[in-house]
Amino acid sequence: MSPIFRRTEKKRPEDRVVTLIGKPGCHLCDTAQEVIEKVCAETGAAWEKKDITQDEELHRKYWEQIPVVLVDGAQHDFWRVNEDRLRRALTA
Repeated sequence: MSPIFRRTEKKRPEDRVVTLIGKPGCHLCDTAQEVIEKVCAETGAAWEKKDITQDEELHRKYWEQIPVVLVDGAQHDFWRVNEDRLRRALTA
């Protein structure tokens, strides 16, 4: 069967990981973290925070977009995090 027609198993929110990529002293990063903490607490998803100033690859890739939010390693949002959109991504 073609991979296009295969169904992928839906992940439970508890099995999802949200990653916040930001830097210290960034007010947008602080706001993004508040949204992520709230949505992850509601859905049961895990979350982690990565400091762009401590990782050369993240710095090179995301410097002009911070804060950047990844869901399961794929870029979801940058600059501003929409609470409803993040919740839908974790529960879809």
